[in-house]
Amino acid sequence: MPSSTSLDLERQMSQQQEVALPDELASDASHEDKEKDSLFRVQFGAEDTENPLNWSRAQRWYLTSAGGLLVLNATFASSAPTGYMENIMQEWHIGSELATLLISLFVAGYCVGPLLWGPLSEQYGRRPVFIVSFFVYACMQVACALAPTPAALLIFRFLGGTFAAGPLTNSGAVLADIWDASTRGKAMAIFTLAPFAGPAIGPIVGGYMQVAGVHWRWLFWVLAIFAGVCFVMIVFTMPETYPPIILAQKAARMRKETGDDRYWAPIERVSIHWKVRVSNILARPFKVLFQEPMLIAVTLYMSFVYGCVYLLFEAYPIVFTIGHNFNTGASGLMFLPLFLGGVVGVLAALFYFNPRYQRQMVQYSPLPVPPERRLEMAYIGGPMIVIAFFWFGWTSYSNISFWAPMMSGGLLGTGVIFIFLALFNYIIDAYLMVAASALASSTVVRSLFGAGFPLFATQMYDQLGPRWASSLIGFIALAMVPIPFVLTRYGAGLRARSKYAPTD
Repeated sequence: MPSSTSLDLERQMSQQQEVALPDELASDASHEDKEKDSLFRVQFGAEDTENPLNWSRAQRWYLTSAGGLLVLNATFASSAPTGYMENIMQEWHIGSELATLLISLFVAGYCVGPLLWGPLSEQYGRRPVFIVSFFVYACMQVACALAPTPAALLIFRFLGGTFAAGPLTNSGAVLADIWDASTRGKAMAIFTLAPFAGPAIGPIVGGYMQVAGVHWRWLFWVLAIFAGVCFVMIVFTMPETYPPIILAQKAARMRKETGDDRYWAPIERVSIHWKVRVSNILARPFKVLFQEPMLIAVTLYMSFVYGCVYLLFEAYPIVFTIGHNFNTGASGLMFLPLFLGGVVGVLAALFYFNPRYQRQMVQYSPLPVPPERRLEMAYIGGPMIVIAFFWFGWTSYSNISFWAPMMSGGLLGTGVIFIFLALFNYIIDAYLMVAASALASSTVVRSLFGAGFPLFATQMYDQLGPRWASSLIGFIALAMVPIPFVLTRYGAGLRARSKYAPTD
């Protein structure tokens, strides 16, 4: 999930006048004979209007909102079928485990997407990847609406998730392209809410469509229409934002206008063997992960929390639809506090934690702020998640007002935002030079947890009951609470022995 980035990294990026290429591209470009034709190297000037950092604030805020809408679209589709599980099971005579795959396989597609769309966007630009991935994603919603068999529906859901990972991966990258140090942190903190809003809204919309007697296929037609509208928005209103590609387009235009073929952009001089590219895409993220105890701990924590969010799509119907005899529409409304709690978390990050971190930048200047200072939100978020699950579990009796378990979602939503913002930023700060690889491996593992948790949630809640099933999750969350405290205490020493984490 996209999240707020390091302010140190932002400042460093915004001060660069030349556009930095990805690591593997820059290494090849460095072999060019710089003296031979440096005068014809195309780059941005200080006031160049083609530089995304110099675009109007209105345009950049529009692109931020548009990117958030694309992410909301993709994540909304992940949970929307929750309200129609029973209908699909009855129509096709399938079990609950197979129906749960409608959610799990879509999220499993997020495992494949980040490894594919991110590198492609760095080679061909953000806009082509947005257009291709979102077009196919929209087509997959049509395919789901027309699916003739359960197997076909499951395949289309997996493919839909794979292509939905395009906007999930690249929308955050667009924000890094267009915002300077003074605003990027705020923009990305607000943007973080979109991946949580979608899954929370999906069951509400799907639930009330089911209550209204609308056939489940119409849910996918609605998703297709929503995706189609967003696709039109991409085509007509979202320009290319990746600076190396913009420079390549500028160089091509200058060659055409002047007739001088000596104008060039750095990305045009890059030639990477496909084996090297595959290794960088597939191997390096996991090489970094398995060699870094800090990254393993942080990834497990984030993945567990992410899995808990998707576990609720199975737990809530048991507690509210079965336990409180709610219809699927009212049961979907129980997710609303989860979203509102996320809003509270983002507001706290914007108006308390971010200003606090800016003061720490002044305190530590000219040295960077230690990555461990990013973990302060996790000190609070971890216990909040523990309390939320015990609260949810032990108020889930049918003779207790539904308000009690429902409101636990607010605490959970705030805790999830705190955990993600803290740990996401910690990864970037601690693994500055290989942050992309560290985040890629973390995203894949997190998506596996998100896909896997719903598969056992129903059986766990049926066998243990809502009280002890939620308590089990609470105890696991409790065991993970010390992770940010341990990293704060020993993180500097671990980074000193790391081959990937810079310590200066």
